[in-house]
Amino acid sequence: MIYEYLIIGVVFAILLLAIIKINKKGVRLDMNKLVEYLGGKDNILDTEVNLSRFIVTLEDVDKVDKDAIVELGAKGIVEMDNQLKIILGPDSKQLKKYIDEIK
Repeated sequence: MIYEYLIIGVVFAILLLAIIKINKKGVRLDMNKLVEYLGGKDNILDTEVNLSRFIVTLEDVDKVDKDAIVELGAKGIVEMDNQLKIILGPDSKQLKKYIDEIK
């Protein structure tokens, strides 16, 4: 009887670890796509975070795929000259950190 509970516990722990790993990988892939939709890491000159907004200064705004960024979950995009203000919510800080790591 104890062995059955032990086996169930081990299987549950393995499943939990697999789910956590998949979720972390999924976030990284979404950020890769977002960087790609911003025209690639070479197109990004500077980044800032202001509350729920991710502010990015770009070399060429024409390289940005705004529709794809909205499909990824952005709640809105405001364009001003060579700068985009993307409303991402709490993911803004995580995205800035990710871009700083890859630059």
